Amino acid sequence: MNTGVERARLEARVKGEVQGVGYRFFAQRRASALGLRGYTRNLRDGSVEVVAEGPRAALNSYLDQLRRGPSAAEVSEVETTWDAATGEFSGFRIRQ
Repeated sequence: MNTGVERARLEARVKGEVQGVGYRFFAQRRASALGLRGYTRNLRDGSVEVVAEGPRAALNSYLDQLRRGPSAAEVSEVETTWDAATGEFSGFRIRQ
């Protein structure tokens, strides 16, 4: 069924002071509030990976929030990739 809402997939790699400052929990809360599905996790290089699927407008709003981050974080860069949604996620999780 086509609801007329374009669903997309956002893959973001967030760089800066983003580990140990509650960034993943921030990302999860904001994604859930927007009805997005996907996951976030810390990467070994000190960045945070975020994969989210949902309506394109909600993803754009989410990306703005990811660029700001929680108050304890210092985001220096967000690398993004856009693609078609796969529908593989049932919610938004924090992965180890």
